[in-house]
Amino acid sequence: MLTNVMPSAAAAPAGFRWLVVSGRLRAAIKTEIVVALRIELKPFERIIIGESLITNSDQRARFIIEGNAPILREKDILTAETANTPVKRIYLCVQMMYLENDIAKYQELYFDFVKDLLAAAPSYRKQIESASNHILSGSFYKALKDIKRLMNREATLLGK
Repeated sequence: MLTNVMPSAAAAPAGFRWLVVSGRLRAAIKTEIVVALRIELKPFERIIIGESLITNSDQRARFIIEGNAPILREKDILTAETANTPVKRIYLCVQMMYLENDIAKYQELYFDFVKDLLAAAPSYRKQIESASNHILSGSFYKALKDIKRLMNREATLLGK
């Protein structure tokens, strides 16, 4: 009989749980932490989950997503038509890396956009470096958040 009980005598190391067989402690085994994402959609709000665009009906909806699919709410989605500034073009490029899970496909385009932006606004370097590091570590959503802050800064500079 396997149970998922941790003995009170000692705490398992981070990322591990105690394996107890027939009431006897056998080993600390490595576990993966899965975090569920709770989503609430407004009426007719859209969301991308994986490769699917989902549109809510005429009532609020709440659900929990478990897994590792890319998720973007409507407010975070840019299209080619709305990516009309240098920072927005970078955001769109990273968004596509995230949704398609393909850095290589957009890498050259990303670096071209970044080079042009930094030539025009060198003060953006720190946040671009942060976003680039997130991309390299596979944390695309964190990269999008960094770039979104730059979009807000850009909008202020452009008087929008």
